[in-house]
Amino acid sequence: MNVFPLHATDFYKTGHPSQYPKGSEFIYENFTCRSMKFFNGFHVGAEDKIVFFGLQYVLKELLIETWDWNFFAQPLGKVLDRYQRRMDKALGPGLVSMDHIRALHDLGYLPIRIKALPEGSRVDVRVPPFTIENTVSGFGWVVGYLETAISAELWQTITSATTAYEYRRMLDHYADETGADKTFVPWQGHDFSARGMVGVVGGAVSGMGHLTSFTGTDTILALDFLEEYYKGEETFLGGSVPATEHSVMCMGGKEEEIDTFSRLITQVYPDGIVSIVSDTWDFWEVITGFTRELKQEILARKGKVVFRPDSGDPVKIICGDVDAYRYDSPAGKGAVECLWDVFGGTVNEKGYKVLDPHVGVIYGDSISLERAEAILEGLKKKGFASSNIVFGIGSFTYQHVTRDTLGTAIKATWGQVNGEGRDLFKKPKTDNGMKNSACGLLRIEREHGKFVLYDKQTREQEQKGLLTTVFEDGKIVKEYGIEEIRKRIIEG
Repeated sequence: MNVFPLHATDFYKTGHPSQYPKGSEFIYENFTCRSMKFFNGFHVGAEDKIVFFGLQYVLKELLIETWDWNFFAQPLGKVLDRYQRRMDKALGPGLVSMDHIRALHDLGYLPIRIKALPEGSRVDVRVPPFTIENTVSGFGWVVGYLETAISAELWQTITSATTAYEYRRMLDHYADETGADKTFVPWQGHDFSARGMVGVVGGAVSGMGHLTSFTGTDTILALDFLEEYYKGEETFLGGSVPATEHSVMCMGGKEEEIDTFSRLITQVYPDGIVSIVSDTWDFWEVITGFTRELKQEILARKGKVVFRPDSGDPVKIICGDVDAYRYDSPAGKGAVECLWDVFGGTVNEKGYKVLDPHVGVIYGDSISLERAEAILEGLKKKGFASSNIVFGIGSFTYQHVTRDTLGTAIKATWGQVNGEGRDLFKKPKTDNGMKNSACGLLRIEREHGKFVLYDKQTREQEQKGLLTTVFEDGKIVKEYGIEEIRKRIIEG
């Protein structure tokens, strides 16, 4: 990340060092997800909990690598010249002092301590998963200065990990309901989002969040990031399958589309799984006509041909639309039932139909938790197991969010001025209570399956509880691997 870290903040933060009272020594802040009001989650058994994940990436990439290489390792004069030029031009000459910047560079490291719950914890809303404070007197301004960058780098990953967990919980639920093979669930949610995210890094960090609950992904960089930041070298992180796109089908020609299907499944990929986009022209012709003509070739393969519709109302395309079409027409039946008519399958112990293992369906256009639930419920009502569909989860899910989706915020709750500790809190009369902050030093405990916040703690009380130091004075103190994080999420 080639970022000048002094600029990775808001302009208003640059004036705070001189705004704090004289004698300000320490500041203590916390990161909290305050509300799920704007989170459109799966409703069966829903809990107000977020999946805490992504901090370790921020510590390594932002607080160590970026600050070390682009600040502490640079000559002091170069750093000061660059910072002063930006401040003087944007805010006015001399409005921002350089003394605190000079002092930090002379110190040679970020004098902060971060204490956190284990990554992968499912943390109750309004309970902070981590706290931040300075370790050297007089550098409290650093804590608040880092807020913008930490928040910007972390909220997306937490939101994506929380969303992925809700997809996983939904798919587990419907697998139980319809007797589907639960070992298939980790592959039923497939990350299609990379091209729709804000930059390749945005796609990668969101993709890491997806992979905390699933193994299906097309976001290659997410695998690289997990290896680098979460000790993923020896863990199976995720994978994909060969798949076409519309350009492939178009290049083959409309009149020769069935020949393209045949070539792909008999010559290019005679074995294994292959996903073929099937609505370049007429999806219903493909799913009812091409399948019959190529049935023997498909059944002769050692693997699965996955048909991918990519347009229309996903619920109606998969489950059928009897309101607009005859119940016995392809569009009235939907994709899964059409494949059943051609290939058949088995009926599981709970009485639900499972397609022949040589064929399957994936849908990845504008899928959301709400639409996925409607599809799974629709298939259930038609007598089909949930394992008959794979969801491509794209940017409609992972980018159609903001920091407010989980109400993430970093707020100061304690400070020290001239040796006197001060409890800090905000309680706006014009708010409904969501923006009320905790107060003082904090401690987190686990009680009756929930994380519980205790505020207004003494320093001795704050040092107890579940928050553990993970970063101190520019160094990682404790690390977590993706394997243990996945296990912690599933175990709750």
